[in-house]
Amino acid sequence: MGVMKRFEQRLEGLVNGTFAKVFKSEVQPVEIAGALQRECDNNATIWNRERTVVPNDFIVELSAPDYERLSPYSGQLGDELSGLVRDYAKQQRYTFMGPIKVHLEKAEDLDTGLYRVRSRTLASSSSQQGAPGQPSFQNPPGPASPPGRPAPGRHQAPGGYGYPPTAAPPMPPGPPPGGGHGGSGHDRRPPAPSPQPHAQTRRWIEINGTRHQISRPTLVLGRSTDADVRIDDPGVSRRHCEIRTGTPSTIQDLGSTNGIVVDGQHTTRATLRDGSRIVVGSTTIVYRQAEG
Repeated sequence: MGVMKRFEQRLEGLVNGTFAKVFKSEVQPVEIAGALQRECDNNATIWNRERTVVPNDFIVELSAPDYERLSPYSGQLGDELSGLVRDYAKQQRYTFMGPIKVHLEKAEDLDTGLYRVRSRTLASSSSQQGAPGQPSFQNPPGPASPPGRPAPGRHQAPGGYGYPPTAAPPMPPGPPPGGGHGGSGHDRRPPAPSPQPHAQTRRWIEINGTRHQISRPTLVLGRSTDADVRIDDPGVSRRHCEIRTGTPSTIQDLGSTNGIVVDGQHTTRATLRDGSRIVVGSTTIVYRQAEG
């Protein structure tokens, strides 16, 4: 059973009596859970071959209305979210420098239904003693991101979107010693051809016969009006999944309720190729790409 599914089942066990009111807010706990998983992935730091460290102290900023609804249950919700981060880290073989904590805070600049997640790595005294000479550290603040969307990762794998070439192109050969034939001092060889620009990859998706161009590094699909491509399907979450362009392009589940199916396989992350079929809710999406 997946980490997110176990988290949802634990939440169902807590929903009774007045606690059920927590689910009337626009921000759903499952959405926050998905954002915490992405925060771990985006800020994972490889220390050595055996250890990849991720943040252990998280702050979830909510709009005033959402905070008022969720704050009475912040203790229970924080414990459940901390447990989810712990389970996810175990699954991904991540480690922590200290105890895991999830806090809720009110942000006056956010509208109902929007949220932000900030994180840092806090080393406990035992961690500092176990790694002499290793100072505790915090994740530096990343670039500002729209409310309700996690900040983009600060690390990018080679070959990803916009990654520079591994080596500069070779320089054209110079004139031969002695100035060429007849001592004229001129190179009579034909000039080297000008380098041709690389063909660009065009990417798009097709939904119910409608084509949607992908012209940005990430494309969020979901039922919310804030999504880059809105899908009117009750089985689709507000922010269901995200396509990330690169070499290769990938699709990532954003903590949706029903998950994603890519080329017949239920998954949380998959590589996309031309013709890949993605199923969200009862909607089928076809991913396309072509050179030129």
